[in-house]
Amino acid sequence: MPGSPRRRRLRTFAPLVALAVAVPVAGLGAGCGGSSGPTTLTVLAASSLTEVADEIATAYAQENPGVKLRFEFGASPELTDRLSDHEPGDVLVTADKAGMDEAGEYLSGPRRIVAHTSLTIAVGPGNPRRVRGLGDLERRGLRVVVGAGTVPVGRYTRQVFAKAGLSVRWSSEEISARAVLDRVRSGEADAGVVYVTDLRSAGVAASSVPIPADVNVTAAFPAAAVRDGDHEEAAGAFVSWLVTPAAQTLFNKYGFATPPTPR
Repeated sequence: MPGSPRRRRLRTFAPLVALAVAVPVAGLGAGCGGSSGPTTLTVLAASSLTEVADEIATAYAQENPGVKLRFEFGASPELTDRLSDHEPGDVLVTADKAGMDEAGEYLSGPRRIVAHTSLTIAVGPGNPRRVRGLGDLERRGLRVVVGAGTVPVGRYTRQVFAKAGLSVRWSSEEISARAVLDRVRSGEADAGVVYVTDLRSAGVAASSVPIPADVNVTAAFPAAAVRDGDHEEAAGAFVSWLVTPAAQTLFNKYGFATPPTPR
C-alpha cells in the first residue's frame, strides 16, 4: 500500500493507560480462584473501549459482588506484547480477529465477539479542507493519517481503500485509532480514518465524513480469557457476561453495534 516517501515512520507505543475500578464486581463471589478476598481481574483492552469500560464495571458490580476489574488500555499489538512478556493479564479484548489470533497461544476458552463498529473519516471541526468523501483522500497536498498495517484500524483502513479502488498517499501511520484521531484533533493532519465510535469521543474537536456502506467494513472486537492466569475461571465468566443484554446495552450506548447471535 503506498505511503508518503517523506514520512512513513510509526510512532512508538504510548504507555498503557490503566483504570482501576475499585468497586465490587460480578457474581463470582469472594473467594473465586481459591482466594479468601475479592478477585481482581486485569482486563487488557483496546483503547477504543476506554469510555464504555467504566459503565461495564459498574453494571458488572451490581450483578457479581466479590470481583474487581482493572482495565489497562493500549494498542492491540502492545497488549499482546504484555502477554508474551508474562505480565499480569486475565482478559484480552482486541479490535480485530487478527490481533486476537496473534495472541492465540496465551488464550483459553471461547473467543466471543463483544462489539461491532465501522469506519469514518475524521476531519477538523467544520471540515476546513472540504473533504467530501473517500476519493478526496487522494487529493494532492491533503495530509492524511492512517493506522499502521500491523494494527487493527490500519488493516481495516486498507480493506476500505482496496474496496474503493483508491491509492492513498498518507503522511504518517499510527499505532491506534485514538492516535490517528489525536493527529487530526491537534491539526497535524487534515484527515484520518478512524472508528465511528472513536470519532464520537472527540465531541466538537473533530467532524466526520461518512464512508459509504458498500465500501465500509465491520470492525469486530473479540474477547477471551488468558490461559494460566491467576483467575481463569472468573475471567471466562466475565467474557461470557460481555455478550449478555446488560453488557450489549452499554456498548450500544457508546455507539457500538450488537454482534449477531452465533447460530
